[in-house]
Amino acid sequence: MGGLGLAVLATGLVAGPAFAESPAAAAAHREPIAEGTPCSVSAKACVDLETQRAWLIQDGKIMRGPVPIASGGNGEETPVGHSLRVYRKDKDHVSQESRLPNGDPAPMPWSVFFQDGGIAFHSGDPARSSGGCIHLEPADAEAWFSYLQINDQVQVVNASEEQAARAQQQ
Repeated sequence: MGGLGLAVLATGLVAGPAFAESPAAAAAHREPIAEGTPCSVSAKACVDLETQRAWLIQDGKIMRGPVPIASGGNGEETPVGHSLRVYRKDKDHVSQESRLPNGDPAPMPWSVFFQDGGIAFHSGDPARSSGGCIHLEPADAEAWFSYLQINDQVQVVNASEEQAARAQQQ
């Protein structure tokens, strides 16, 4: 059995990014790109983790952005996804997971939740990594909150990976 495994490795048939692409990613890569972003035209919000920038998109065109963001870090990275959906909004959200230095729950104004585990866009310091969320300047967080609606699609990507995946499909 070990010899067979080595033979497969030697032939280069190990599944790489092209073979591991999720159905949602493949569908997104078949769509045109929203010009000026790394995301497809079906996204309403786009995040590029590599450049730490985000956009709001309407009908495939940028309506706001790019704006600076801070994503997760230190073992609490922001999840990548092509078919994430807004499932909850809370203008005055207070985190039960993140605490202030005095122990009080951290305020997370203008929260727009789009991934299980409480991952959201919200007002926060775009110079400081989050616990997986996307920190936006207050005015940007309010714009995200006002524009995005329940079930709107959010794409969180790494631009270089998107470019490579799209190139492979051509």
